[in-house]
Amino acid sequence: MQLTLKSITDALKRLDYPFFKGDYNLNLIGIRTADSHANTFNDVLLVIYQVDQKTHVHQFQITTDPGVYYRENPINVDGTAILVPGHYRGCWQIGAHQGKYKALVQRGLMSVYRDNNSDKQLDTDEDSIETGHFGINLHRAFESKYALQVDRWSAGCQVLADPVDFDLVMALVAKSAAIYGPRFSYTLLTEDQL
Repeated sequence: MQLTLKSITDALKRLDYPFFKGDYNLNLIGIRTADSHANTFNDVLLVIYQVDQKTHVHQFQITTDPGVYYRENPINVDGTAILVPGHYRGCWQIGAHQGKYKALVQRGLMSVYRDNNSDKQLDTDEDSIETGHFGINLHRAFESKYALQVDRWSAGCQVLADPVDFDLVMALVAKSAAIYGPRFSYTLLTEDQL
């Protein structure tokens, strides 16, 4: 998948989603790829921001889908959460993921599909959408090594494969929070929207 700043900003404009401007005013944008291999970090997180009117773009390997373990063993009786593509204004705040380490934790409403047939396939049935607070966080997998499989790292969260990437994201988040406050918006796009 070839991503360009223009393809991203054009998609945001077409979908009427905001693009934040100003020094360290972060645009956190997930791209769910068309690659449907289960249990892989096959999606993308873009962190786009400006400093002195120059635009910076960081691209990280993530999953926007729950791991196979939670697809086959849902935590919720209604099914495993799969974040619905869209723009979620002020949905995350700096906090502790599972009370363990600093991450972006859900504080605003988000919408999820409920995949409840306990197989490896992602099921995104419009009739299964719920909106609420589900603990859809942005966090990392391992603390000190790169993760090759999603496994139990995501039950619906947006998860970075590389802890070094995650540390960079959180450093940018801290810099932004000092200017704009601790709440962050997130936009999830699909590859076919670009």
